[in-house]
Amino acid sequence: MTVASLFFAITGACAKAVSAGGMSSVEVSFFRNVVGLGIVVFGIYKYGTNNKGGQPVMLFLRGFIGTISMLAFFYNIATIGLAEAFTFAKTAPMFLAFFGVIFFGEKIGFKAWFGIFLGFFGILLIMQPNLGFKISHAMGLINGVLAAFAYLSVHELRKSYDTKTIVLSFMLSGTLIPVFCMVVAEFVNTPAFFDFMFAKFIMPSGISWLWIVLMGVSGLVFQSYMTKAYAASKHAGTVAAIGYTDIIFSMIIGFFMGDNLPNLLAFLGIIIVIISGVIVATQNKK
Repeated sequence: MTVASLFFAITGACAKAVSAGGMSSVEVSFFRNVVGLGIVVFGIYKYGTNNKGGQPVMLFLRGFIGTISMLAFFYNIATIGLAEAFTFAKTAPMFLAFFGVIFFGEKIGFKAWFGIFLGFFGILLIMQPNLGFKISHAMGLINGVLAAFAYLSVHELRKSYDTKTIVLSFMLSGTLIPVFCMVVAEFVNTPAFFDFMFAKFIMPSGISWLWIVLMGVSGLVFQSYMTKAYAASKHAGTVAAIGYTDIIFSMIIGFFMGDNLPNLLAFLGIIIVIISGVIVATQNKK
C-alpha cells in the first residue's frame, strides 16, 4: 500500500502538469486510463485470468463508480493544491465506517465515532466555509463518498475475480465514460457544476504526451498495488490507514511543482484528517 500511495501521488502530479497545459479533467481521466488499459489488456492476453465470476453487475459498478470519483478527483487536482485534493480523497475511510453501519449492520465503538467527527472537523478547517463554498469542496466530498463505495466493491470482488480483471473493469470504464462525456460536450452545453464531467476534447501537444504516458503507467501501478493490498489483507482498515502516506508524498511533490503551502488552518485540517482517518480505519476491522 505504501508503493501504491507513492504512485498515486505521482499520478496526481502528472495530472496536474497536464492540466496546467489546459487539458480538462475529463480528458486527463481518459488518457490516464487508456494507457493503463492497453497494458492490462496485454497482461491478460499473455498471462490469462483466474476468475470464479458470478458478479458482473458488481464488477460494472466498481468501474462506473470509480470513474466518477476519479473525474471529481482530477478536477480538484487542476483547481486546488495537490495536498488538499489528496486530503479530500482520503475522507473515504470515514464514509466507509458510515456505510458499514448502514449497509452491513456493523457496530463501531467510541474511538471510531470520535475519529469520524474529528475528520469532518478537519475537512471544515480545509474548506473554511466562512470564505465561501467552492465547487472544489463539493468535488472533494463526491470523491470521498464514491471512493468508499469503490473500496467496498474491491473487498467483495476479490472473492470472485483476480487483480487483473478488477483493474480492467476500472480502466475500461475510465476510458469509455470520458469518451462519452467528451462527445456529449461537443453538442450540449451543460451546467458549470458538471464541468468535471463534460468538456470538449483538445489534442495534446509537446511534453504533454510524456506526462500522459507517465500518468497512465503510474496510475496502473497504483491500481494494481492498491487492489493487491486490499485483496491480501483481512483488515481493509489497516490498509486504508497506511494509504494516508499519499498525502505526505503529494505535499512534497506539490511543493516542488509550485503549489502554495496551505494556510495554518488548512494545514491543521490536513493533519486532523490524517489522524482521524487512521483512527477510523484501524478501529473498523471489518
